[in-house]
Parts: sequence; structure tokens; C-alpha cells
Amino acid sequence: MKLKVKPAGVLRGVVSAPPSKSLTHRAVIVASLAGGRSRIDNALIAADTLASVEACKVIGSRIRVEGNKLSVEGVGGRPRLPEKTIDVGNSGTTLRIMSAVVSLCSGAVTLTGDESIRKRPMQPLLTALSELGVKTSSAEGKPPITVEGPLKGGVCRIRGDVSSQFISGLLIVAPLAEEDVRVKLSTPPISKPYIDLTVDGMKKSGVLVEKEADGFFIPSGQRYSARDHVIEGDYSSAAFILAAAALTGSEVTVKGLSSDSLQGDRAIIDVLERMGAEISLRADKVKVLSGSGLRGVELDMGDTPDLVPITAVLGALAEGRTLIQNVAHLRFKESDRLRAVASELAKMGARIQEKKDGLVIDGVDSLKGAKVSGWNDHRIVMSLAVAGLRAEGETTIDSAESMDVSFPGFVSVMEGLGADVCFVRN
Repeated sequence: MKLKVKPAGVLRGVVSAPPSKSLTHRAVIVASLAGGRSRIDNALIAADTLASVEACKVIGSRIRVEGNKLSVEGVGGRPRLPEKTIDVGNSGTTLRIMSAVVSLCSGAVTLTGDESIRKRPMQPLLTALSELGVKTSSAEGKPPITVEGPLKGGVCRIRGDVSSQFISGLLIVAPLAEEDVRVKLSTPPISKPYIDLTVDGMKKSGVLVEKEADGFFIPSGQRYSARDHVIEGDYSSAAFILAAAALTGSEVTVKGLSSDSLQGDRAIIDVLERMGAEISLRADKVKVLSGSGLRGVELDMGDTPDLVPITAVLGALAEGRTLIQNVAHLRFKESDRLRAVASELAKMGARIQEKKDGLVIDGVDSLKGAKVSGWNDHRIVMSLAVAGLRAEGETTIDSAESMDVSFPGFVSVMEGLGADVCFVRN
């Protein structure tokens, strides 16, 4: 499926942010490991999060989905021997966290997924699990991978600069190991806010996680408690709406964004303000009042890699130079996002250079409509759609169905604000 975008005038309206994908994943998985019934309200119902739902059902959790509400009967810290294979589709979060979760079972299970997933590096997590007594195997450190528990515990060491999801997976299962667990980080962590989200969710579900100078200590003999979760709005997805408003000089309000959120992608507010957009903040809403005259900035986005594609679009239309640095790990997402965003924005007339760990962008007054590829990557598709709002002529983006991964309602939300965006069949 393709997405067709035409230049936009002024956008106006009030919309709700979609629920947080990261928090929905974590809530479903932790609730599935808990004893008793948990309720998850305002969950994101999308391809990625449903992959976690289905994977948790395999290990014995009973989950009922009603609209955006989930009821989860957990396994009480004792997941059953799973089926021989778990297919995570396109969900990297499901792959990495559930690879750790199935280590709690006394049996072998293989985790695999689509073509993109089968390119994801997994060896750092597999090595760490092995140090905790788990048997693992893979083809050159990539899926399909096989994990065979039980998870005994002890000390493991893992690099922090490949994926924060590795660390989140280890932390989530550590309280249920046979012995205490120490997770030692051999390099500083990237995307640290995602680890903070994991630890916060664990603590709220009744387990102890102690931060140490070089990692974490988690005592054994713990159990997760069932609880009610309310998922807050997703700053990662809201970033596309806020950026679209800023680029078109529009006045748009996004509701459901917690002002005290631990989400790292709350940094989109700082990015927009530094680039010259006028932003109004309330307890649970963000309003873009103006975005004319954006200017280039220098950004270290190591902790907020999901914001890079849309920030590159902002930089492409800002005055002066924008430098995006410390994001080499973007090459291991749904696509090589540095190459994807550089190549596709260049087709639209952007002056953009791909570096080993970032992007150099010299702003232009406007882009030109073009036929571009979404690289089967939801964040690339939505970023290019926003770019198309400030392009001369029509922009067509392929693999638009990938938006179902995180923001199934993107097109309807943008249409409601006045954008000329629609699906077209191939």
C-alpha cells in the first residue's frame, strides 16, 4: 500500500496522542509474569504490541482484548514450557524481551520473525543469558535464535551501546531467576530512558531493582504483583503531529502527553523549542503555536533515536545546519534508518549527508514532491509524509502499511487536522 501526500496549508485542531508503544509492551509482559489479574487501560492496539500479546499467550498468560483495554491473567512467575516457535513478526521489542522471558522455562524455544527481524543483532543478549546459565544458539547471532532455560542467575556482562532492549529483557526476568542477578554494563547505555521505563514499571509491580555504579542488582525470590495500568500517550508518535504543525506554521494541540513522563522522546519538545517553534505546555497536553522560521541545531540523540527521522525532516527545512550525532545504533532498527532517511529526503531535494553515526543537514526553503520508499519502516513512512506537507507537488510513499506497527490511525489524525493525506492501492 502507498501513501499519497499533497502540500498542506495551515493545520488546526485538537487530537489525542496514541498510547505509548513502549509502555504497552512492558505492561503486557510484566502483567503476564505476575500472579493474578491485571488490567491495562488505553493500551496501544497495533501490530507490534499484539506481537507481545501473542507471545505472552504462548507462555501461558490468558489475555483478553476489548477495544483498547486488556485483561491479563498472569502465570505467577512460572511460565509454562512454550510451543517450539514464537514468531514476533516485525517487533524488535517483543523479540528481545521475550528472548529473555522464555529463559524462565525448562525447555527450548525458537524465536523468529520477518525479514527485518532476521537481520537484528542478538549476540550480546544471548551471551549474557549464557552467563546466567541459559543455553542459546543462533545463526551468526541473528534470528532465528533458540533459548533453553532455566535461568539460574549470577553475574552477566553486556554492552550498553547496542540495544537498551537487551538490558530491559534481562532486568524483567532477573527477579524470577533461581539466584540473585547482577547485570554489569561494559559500556555506557544508549537509549537510557527506555531502561528507566522498564525499571519504573518493575518497581510499580512490586519488585526491587538496585542501581549500581556499573549496572543493576536484582535479588532473587521475588514475584510480580498484578495491578492496573493506564498507558500514557506516546511522545514518539506525537512527534510527527507536533513536527507537522511546526513546519506548516500551524496551531495544533496534542492531548494525553504527561508532563512528567519518563519517556525519552519527550525531548521532541526541547528539539522544537531549540529550533524556534513556540510551544505551550499543560499538565497533559502540548500545543504548537507557531513554527515559522525554524533554525538548525546540533543534537546528540543517543538517548532518543526514534526521533531522528522526524528531526531530520525538521532540519531539512530549517535555516542553517542541523547536526544529528551519536546514533550509529539506528542502523539496526526496522531499517538502516540513517541510510533510509538520507537517501529518501535527498530524492525530495534535501541537502543531507549520511555519516557513520549521524546526519549533517543544510536546510532548504522547500522540498519537492517525489516517489520515495518507506523502507518498510513505520517511522520512515510517517517522517516522509510530514516532509510531503512542505513539498512542491505530490509525494508518494511505499510500504505505508508499516504504520500499523505503531500508529495505525496516523492518516485519519492528519486528515482531521486538514492535511491532504490518503492511502492508494499499489
